[in-house]
Amino acid sequence: MAIVCGVFVGKPKQLEDARGRWVSSIFRDPIAGPVRVSADGLEGDAVAQPYHGGPDGAICVHLADHYRFWNANHGMQLGPGNVGENITLADVAEEEICVGDIVRLGTALVQVSGPRVPCANQARRIGRRDWVKLTVRENRTGFYLRVLEAGVLETGDPYVLEERLNEGASIPALNRCAYLDFDPAFAMRMLQMPGLAEWWKQQMRERLGEGDEHWMARRAED
Repeated sequence: MAIVCGVFVGKPKQLEDARGRWVSSIFRDPIAGPVRVSADGLEGDAVAQPYHGGPDGAICVHLADHYRFWNANHGMQLGPGNVGENITLADVAEEEICVGDIVRLGTALVQVSGPRVPCANQARRIGRRDWVKLTVRENRTGFYLRVLEAGVLETGDPYVLEERLNEGASIPALNRCAYLDFDPAFAMRMLQMPGLAEWWKQQMRERLGEGDEHWMARRAED
């Protein structure tokens, strides 16, 4: 059974590094006690960019399994919260997470809405310019949850699968089709997947029309 091993919230902060000043919520703070969950996400959390968040991206999840991989295979020293997620899950691999999964998380009911798209703020947060390309190539992105029923969650809560709507539609399978090995038949199937965010369905419509000219086809090379 997957377990929440870290909960993080944060609001936009004024940041400064060698590249200059910037604003982001990527540096989230760990929360020790219960946190309320609503359709907007975790209480006390907010995003800096308008293209983040929203109902389909209410809660961002990364895995302890990924952190072990980054540290062992790429000489990094990362831990829960380091890529700006809201929740870190332990005792699960991303191949076990399917889009559309309906999950009891604390007292809240949530649904997997799609993979996280790696971004430049993650790269800047951890100090690796190749982070986006690396995340896509290694197919370890994390994922988003939408909230179906409000509730409360905290570190130590189980992540309990209640219903699987899309067998074989794991987060890595979607990423593989999008970025690494485009499969038109699987892309067509994605268009019919209940629970998959509309943004992802639109990308697959465009990918089917544009082929290797679509931006996702070049993401591993950026």
